[in-house]
Amino acid sequence: MSTLFRRFLLLSGVALMGAASSMALAQETVRVRGTVDGFAGSAYTVKTRSGDTVTVTLAEKPMFVAIVKASMADIKPGMFVGATAMPEPDGTLKAVEVHIFPEAMRGTGEGHRPWDLAPKATMTNANVETAVAGASSRTLTLKYKDGEKTLQVTPETVVVTYAPGDAAEVKPGTGIFIPAAEKQPDGSLRTPRITYGRDGLTPPM
Repeated sequence: MSTLFRRFLLLSGVALMGAASSMALAQETVRVRGTVDGFAGSAYTVKTRSGDTVTVTLAEKPMFVAIVKASMADIKPGMFVGATAMPEPDGTLKAVEVHIFPEAMRGTGEGHRPWDLAPKATMTNANVETAVAGASSRTLTLKYKDGEKTLQVTPETVVVTYAPGDAAEVKPGTGIFIPAAEKQPDGSLRTPRITYGRDGLTPPM
């Protein structure tokens, strides 16, 4: 991992998967999930998953972070991960996605909280305590400073990790995730970084 990318991860980790409470306090920032529709210079037109179209302008010297495919075999006890989950009728948590943090991002947004990917969704950023494989699923026990959660991981769970990105890869059709874009007076959005899916992957966060 390059020194520049490591520094970026350290500086932006909390914003990348920061607590929802900080978002509530900062009404001038929004999360953007969508697909690049076009771009001109440093301005991207993005069609959000809700169907709206927004303009996102990059700050000076922006950073690009790629989301790449990983697998359950890559998840080991002791790793620091983030997992989005949905509650099942019996009260268990079913993982929708698990993202493996680089070591430089250990501790990012640690804890368990609501997440806005879908109604009732949660995000748990924590250390992998145990990973137990079953016939059709795997149980992940994630431990954080205030407690722990056990998640069921199925074949449908998307597993990803991070890699240094390249602006040239962000083209029309590319799926992106911006954790904290700042609203501008003209209604546009501004961000110092874009997280995007490599090789057609849609960022699952």
